[in-house]
Amino acid sequence: MTRPSTPTAAWQPGMPGGDNLPSGPAGRPAAPSGDGHGPEPGPPTVTIGSYPDYPSAQRVVDYLADNRFPVERSAIVGTNLTLVETVMGRMTTGRAALVGAGTGAWFGLFIGLLFGIFTAGNWVAVILVGLVIGAIWGAVFGAVAHAMTGGQRDFTSASSLRAGQYAVIVDADVADQARQLLGRMHLTPTGATAR
Repeated sequence: MTRPSTPTAAWQPGMPGGDNLPSGPAGRPAAPSGDGHGPEPGPPTVTIGSYPDYPSAQRVVDYLADNRFPVERSAIVGTNLTLVETVMGRMTTGRAALVGAGTGAWFGLFIGLLFGIFTAGNWVAVILVGLVIGAIWGAVFGAVAHAMTGGQRDFTSASSLRAGQYAVIVDADVADQARQLLGRMHLTPTGATAR
């Protein structure tokens, strides 16, 4: 009969299943590190500012770096993530063949260069033949692959993740230093607020 494990129970030497552990660096079974609940948490952090776009958060971290703040103890965290798929244009069988020809030409050029290195005769002809054959096969495969979709995706797009807000966080023990530096960041030499 097997005893149920609790989520907080970590493996200890001598517990059942020790003979199933993978070997460690010395060849002996190695116990898992931590409590078995994922990576160890880092030091506590504090948010020193939230910004509507990434360049603003990047400017803050850059300013901290310029003022000798230990920026390795900071992070930019994007929240409220949204997946945005930007439609680039219409995809036809001809365009798919053209894109495939370009990809195939690069692959053919690579193969032609590999064979050209070991050719005693006219190595330029070997490279050109590889390029042409690659372009032809790429065009065929591109057109066939697009035709097989049956018109289900007749457009090209690019996906990106966008955050609604960007927070700059630092380790709690250096948060006061970061806040002091940021207090000076938004002031011009005359004391007026910068725009």
